[in-house]
Amino acid sequence: MKIFYTRFLLIFSILTATSTVNAQHTQAFDHSILEQLTHLSTAQSRRVSSSDANFNGNGDSKEIMPGETFILADLEGPGIIKHIWNTTASLNPFYPNALILRIYWDNAEKPSIEVPLGDFFGVGHGKNKDLESLPISVSSLGRSRSCFWNMPFKSHAKITLTNEMQGYGPAELYYYVDWEKVESLPKDVLYFHARYNQQNRAIPGDHTILNTTGKGNYVGTVYSVLQVVNGWFGEGDDRFYIDGEKHPSLQGTGTEDYFGDAWGFREFSSAYHGVSLYEGPLVGDRVSAYRWHLQDPIHFNKSLKFDIEHRGSVVDDDGTKHSSSNERADWISSVAFWYQTPAVYSDSKIAPLAQRTPPYQILLASTLPMTATPNKVTMEPEGIRFAPETPDGEIEFSFDIKESGRYKFSAVLVDDLFGSQYQPMLDNQPAGVLLNMVSKGGDWSEVVFGTFKLSDGSHKFKLKGVGASPNRSTLLKPQFAIGISSLILLRLEDI
Repeated sequence: MKIFYTRFLLIFSILTATSTVNAQHTQAFDHSILEQLTHLSTAQSRRVSSSDANFNGNGDSKEIMPGETFILADLEGPGIIKHIWNTTASLNPFYPNALILRIYWDNAEKPSIEVPLGDFFGVGHGKNKDLESLPISVSSLGRSRSCFWNMPFKSHAKITLTNEMQGYGPAELYYYVDWEKVESLPKDVLYFHARYNQQNRAIPGDHTILNTTGKGNYVGTVYSVLQVVNGWFGEGDDRFYIDGEKHPSLQGTGTEDYFGDAWGFREFSSAYHGVSLYEGPLVGDRVSAYRWHLQDPIHFNKSLKFDIEHRGSVVDDDGTKHSSSNERADWISSVAFWYQTPAVYSDSKIAPLAQRTPPYQILLASTLPMTATPNKVTMEPEGIRFAPETPDGEIEFSFDIKESGRYKFSAVLVDDLFGSQYQPMLDNQPAGVLLNMVSKGGDWSEVVFGTFKLSDGSHKFKLKGVGASPNRSTLLKPQFAIGISSLILLRLEDI
């Protein structure tokens, strides 16, 4: 009877969870969108894209050189931007943080939107991660980004992307901007805004996400943290001060509560809220979360100030807990999304790339001393491909550490249709879990191996073949492949 009862509870829980998920998806979908499709419109559908000027050509990308600002769209209004899609490629593993998106309304000299590309699409730290929400969708392991915010403009709109990277060559960009040219817009139409703010390390006091004057609706937040100590960073409350009030009308109970989670964070995505990136509670771990106020916009008629505390626990490496909810000095960045009139602009420019990015040591694999057994190595634009014909091949790279310390160690690797299983090794010791490198697409992504104490001097990183993947097709010619683009080291004492 006890076994039957347990099984009943399990089945009931699964059915209840499935029903809840389906209900959430049904609730998230606005059926009025379908109704609108039955009505005629005088709007003219338009698109600007990176499509090859040669109608029959396939050169559909644009190169943005280091330091260059590229104009994606230069639109004459009145109009409404309905959809922006892009995918980009670069040898810099954190390129989404190094490309700055700016949008200017009605011939303004300053942008109303000024945000690193990745942060605008819901993921901070220059990381590539998927997420699925109503206004923002990211797929292809974080490399394909779609935006569905409505962005009206009366006379003119300009969209630019600036490449702040040096030493990685051009950034490759594919993009669409879909918009509608309309006959007119209401006088009091609200302009879309997005503003980035960062503290490397947070100073005492609340982190200000937005402080603006005007009238409009606050509609979303992206919040990212790089932890400088062990513990939980998210005991801080969110606070919205509306129209100059001294005490906030809206005050929360904790960081994860604001983002729709509880008892800490874990990765998930949904229509209105999610955690797009969560690596853990240790020093060097990265977190990004998003919250869209679509059903519950924050209305303001004179001004809006939105702050969040940065409080939490601090735990030593030996497990000693020093606090539960004291202030923490983590790296914090945020993006505020809102509509307002009149359009406004930030008085302070976004921080330069060197100040936005942690002091990573990025070592391109193609520039490192290397040995491979057997020597089945080819150089490709993305990096090195190692494809021995036996499953026990090894490829090893030498690199130097200038200063002893604790290092977060990762690499940008590629899986392969002909991939195999490899064990990462650091100085002849296992580093991280066994990797199964078979895939259908051949996708580059960062793999974090862990945190290691490294002395100054020379070190070795090896990818050691340990057998064929159970997912490998027996119809294909055996090639036990793996690719590597770069090694990434972050000295934790430096953040």
